[in-house]
Amino acid sequence: MESENKKSAVSDVGAWAMNVISSVGIIMANKQLMSANGYAFSFATTLTGFHFAVTALVGLVSNATGLSVSKHVPMWELFWFSIVANVSITGMNLSLMLNSVGFYQISKLSMIPVVCLMEWIIHSKQYSKEVKLSVLVVVIGVGVCTVTDVKVNAKGFICASLAVLSTSLQQITIGSLQKKYSIGSFELLSRTAPIQALSLLILGPFIDYYLNGKFITNYKISSGSILFISLSCSLAVFCNVSQYLCIGRFSATSFQVLGHMKTICVLTLGWLLFDSELTFKNIMGMVIAVVGMVVYSWAVEAEKISNSKTVPHTKNSLTEEEIRLLKEGVESMPLKDLELSVSKG
Repeated sequence: MESENKKSAVSDVGAWAMNVISSVGIIMANKQLMSANGYAFSFATTLTGFHFAVTALVGLVSNATGLSVSKHVPMWELFWFSIVANVSITGMNLSLMLNSVGFYQISKLSMIPVVCLMEWIIHSKQYSKEVKLSVLVVVIGVGVCTVTDVKVNAKGFICASLAVLSTSLQQITIGSLQKKYSIGSFELLSRTAPIQALSLLILGPFIDYYLNGKFITNYKISSGSILFISLSCSLAVFCNVSQYLCIGRFSATSFQVLGHMKTICVLTLGWLLFDSELTFKNIMGMVIAVVGMVVYSWAVEAEKISNSKTVPHTKNSLTEEEIRLLKEGVESMPLKDLELSVSKG
């Protein structure tokens, strides 16, 4: 049992590490690709379509070679999820364009309480006082790190609200679909990626034209931009897989809270690689956010222990004696009865 717990802990750490490294890496690559001092590729929505197209291709190859198995999920649920995910992507791009950076950061911070509220409404999930307090500390810390000027207008507020709601719902839906259909993170991603890729590649150029007044067909491609687009797409595969993996293992709230470590990494790397300003205010915000993340981890673990103690009579596993008796029963069972007892799930 201890070895299984250790393996699970190592897998959890691996999933988080993959998500943080790939997410920070893709932000750095996209910064170089999209900045005016880089390759000025200002087509974010279309680029996201490229990301999902490559992810869908990887899923297709994986299924064809037997590395993964395509499980059934009703098509209407896949379409529903893809619509929510695409609204999230478009809403975030529009929010960044129409609002100040400060309000954009505030809207991203608001996802944590929104996810908590949605999980409470949809799944009747309850949170302890310690968890609520730690979430508040993380929000304050990241807010101190990132929020600068705060300006908002009616259209920008609507887009930001739509982005926050759809992104929160998307992250909750990922976990719900995985549990509902007993489907792995990569299998679910390989089912939704083709739908998202097709829709984003069709609509993306028009959305990008609305955002920056340029069509992608007018962009002058270069070997450097091709290299960074390829790097961005490669990192996106790991980022998408690790996101599904993390939400499948943890809750959407945990993903939001611990995921803000990426914000701190981005600020630090921006200072190291791109000469971005790192003030005392940024550093203090980072410290507060890290403290909040540590407290959150402790609070979640304490909540698990508390919940396990409140149900002392529930048996979570069979004893060795029960397994031995069960095996003896199966071995003595007639072949006809044995075939009928096989689970159809």
